[in-house]
Amino acid sequence: MRGVNRVMLIGNLGKDPEVQVLEGNIAVAKFPLATTETFKDRTGKLISQTEWHTVVLWRGLAELAQKYLHKSSLVYIEGRLRTRSWEDKDGNRKFATEVVGDNLIMLDKRMDGNGPPAESGGLEGLGSSDSPLGDPSESLPF
Repeated sequence: MRGVNRVMLIGNLGKDPEVQVLEGNIAVAKFPLATTETFKDRTGKLISQTEWHTVVLWRGLAELAQKYLHKSSLVYIEGRLRTRSWEDKDGNRKFATEVVGDNLIMLDKRMDGNGPPAESGGLEGLGSSDSPLGDPSESLPF
């Protein structure tokens, strides 16, 4: 049986996207995304729980993020989970699990005349998350 690796998130950027351009003029963007769930506990008290996710976008989506997204932007991200590992300077093995996005919808209402009409769905599916260097999680420059 085949597995399914899909992630759908709606949240706010924790900081402006960090964008780098790799060899071959390939853009890659990385940013933290906060998702918050609110629920009532047994006593009826409202509890908010925030999770932080690292999002990586490639090519056209990275360029879109660089141009239109900023800290606190509300976005819908769809993609897949990737875990990568490396050794730090002390020889300890480190791991990072990231969301490699392949669909982005900007959910903020447009504030001025510049940019796409985010309130009508934004820009969907522009660009590709596939790295020309093989697995995208292995070729991240940061």
